[in-house]
Amino acid sequence: MRRPLIAIALLVSVASLAAPAAAQSRTDQLALLFQEVFGPNGLVVNSESVLPDGSTHSAHFNSGFQSNFSQFNLAIAGQLASLPLPSPASGFTYTFDTTTGTFIRSTQSYGPILTDRAETIGRGRFSFGYNVQFFSFDSLEGLNLGGIPAVFTHDNFQLGGGLADIVTTVNSIEASVAQMTAAITYGVTGRFDVSLAVPMVRTRLSVRSDATMQRIGTEDPSIHFFRDPDAPEGYGSHRQFFASGTATGLGDVLVRVKGTAFREGSRGIALGLDVRLPTGDERDLLGSGALGIKPFAAVSLGWGRFAPHVNVGYQWNGRSVLAGNVKANTRAKMPDQLLFSVGADIGVSDRFSLAADVLGARAIDSPRLFPTTFTPQGSSQAFPDVAFRSSTFTMTAGSVGFKVALARRLLANFNLRFRLSDAGLVDRASPLFGVEYGF
Repeated sequence: MRRPLIAIALLVSVASLAAPAAAQSRTDQLALLFQEVFGPNGLVVNSESVLPDGSTHSAHFNSGFQSNFSQFNLAIAGQLASLPLPSPASGFTYTFDTTTGTFIRSTQSYGPILTDRAETIGRGRFSFGYNVQFFSFDSLEGLNLGGIPAVFTHDNFQLGGGLADIVTTVNSIEASVAQMTAAITYGVTGRFDVSLAVPMVRTRLSVRSDATMQRIGTEDPSIHFFRDPDAPEGYGSHRQFFASGTATGLGDVLVRVKGTAFREGSRGIALGLDVRLPTGDERDLLGSGALGIKPFAAVSLGWGRFAPHVNVGYQWNGRSVLAGNVKANTRAKMPDQLLFSVGADIGVSDRFSLAADVLGARAIDSPRLFPTTFTPQGSSQAFPDVAFRSSTFTMTAGSVGFKVALARRLLANFNLRFRLSDAGLVDRASPLFGVEYGF
């Protein structure tokens, strides 16, 4: 019993050290950041016109981008829910040799990094790992996050006249995630092991909107303007709006069980179940806010030092405010995903192995961002715009890395994940650094 208690205490200690004490002092919530930029405290258009009844005219401008800001939150949450955690399974796998009465290494390589193989760790064995991953998202559905257009139209703009004025914006979005994961695996039997992965997440989100008033229906600058002391009479046509925030805290904890269903020589099939607990604060985009259950299968073969593997799983997700309305605290179903990967690991030497994978995720009925245009009534000019629509699509990424034995039971690993498609919220390259100790 002593070794399990020591290992669990070590896991909790590392996780607690990764969480800053001031994480709870924040009052702003990242999931409401878009609303801060485009809502009443952000993008505000002024007006000094007077209506026939003597009342003042209030400039109300709205946008599909504004009303659907939660879709971007959902895109980030969906990505957090499907980020490939480093495999909790150990790089050290053992079988019991009845002829010698000792445990011996069962594989000649140290295994994959972001995927799984069929082998289990071995009865009574422990493995502790700590990994750090960095993600800096560059595009959403192929659209550069540094310049997403959005058009804001006036209430009842279909009536024309002064109501035909619009605000065009170019929006720069920076979204990054650092994920530090402590994981422990224990071999309950020779064919069955359990794992626990505890991620600490740091999410940063910033939005800058460069807005321009397009006076389509009127030439009087006092009807719609941005207050600008440098413009004539303060009636400005341009203004920049900005909001940013950072959050750090516990992410969604992962519990895994995996068992070998078939084993014959170097061939094997394992079945497993991942349970993702909604422990991360979804309002700060630290977690998905929804329970996740993923049954999966891992198939692996072996020819000497070369060991190919295939993984298939289905990620079922529950309900989260990120899929509904954060401000109204209403929940909706998070999109499910079909996950698959194919790759191989190669034992180059007794101390060094390589791993490569192609990772795929098919999002089921998930919101997507599409480029479009908006043509104001009475104008022939079309302005770039965006719209959200739900559909099913496939995201793919590549992964290459290596593991090196620093000591008899200590591994260091490095991995680089890179995009192979533009679908979904993607980054060009995501590095991973980690260590693993088996005992």
